[in-house]
Amino acid sequence: MERAVIMVNNGVVFFMKLAIVGYGKMGRLVAQLAPEFDFTIHTRIERGDDFSRVEGADVAIEFTRGEAVAGNVDKILGAGVPVVVGTTGWMGEMDRVRSAVEAHDAALVWGPNFSIGVNIFVRVVREAARLLAKEPEYGAWAWEIHHHTKKDAPSGTLLELAEVMKAAGYSRPIDIASTRAGAQPGTHEIGFDSSADTITLRHTARSREGFARGALKAAQWIVGKKGVYEFSEIDF
Repeated sequence: MERAVIMVNNGVVFFMKLAIVGYGKMGRLVAQLAPEFDFTIHTRIERGDDFSRVEGADVAIEFTRGEAVAGNVDKILGAGVPVVVGTTGWMGEMDRVRSAVEAHDAALVWGPNFSIGVNIFVRVVREAARLLAKEPEYGAWAWEIHHHTKKDAPSGTLLELAEVMKAAGYSRPIDIASTRAGAQPGTHEIGFDSSADTITLRHTARSREGFARGALKAAQWIVGKKGVYEFSEIDF
């Protein structure tokens, strides 16, 4: 598919070409929202498809399965295309993925969660943990609920929140719990409790749309760059 061209006030506007790897619920939502981010769909890759079709795209967004990520990334980067990995549950393959990026002199954005709201929530949690690290009477918990089909539990986002709290200086135990039920797109809750009061911080996703928009924003940002970046590093 050629780069889409539209005429605007006698000027020419070029849409970037997007490859979507994985065409489940998230892939279809990315395709639906892509025009808002000045992308045209170059190709869609599903299980068993020929990855050579990715060649010629400006960037790819990958939403598949954790066990498929490392192999998919190597094929996408081998086609000379930078990639945004929206899949979760693959962190055990991070060294392999980083090596692929270096070998291909390429670019990749990853994140445990591509919601802009969640990434701001992480910053709020970091500051709360920093302040309460000095208050020994406050214990902490981290809890989440996701739809019953989500395989990784705890989620990468919840684990990141716990790590952020520790890095901010909160050294006491953090009780971590996960629930998988129904069709919940995702809720994450951090709490601090003492005999005097309770502080609760919560982010609730209303739909998957926020994740798709975040991935598309990352796809715009990564074009022309080299290296491995976490979603929290891009400009919101």
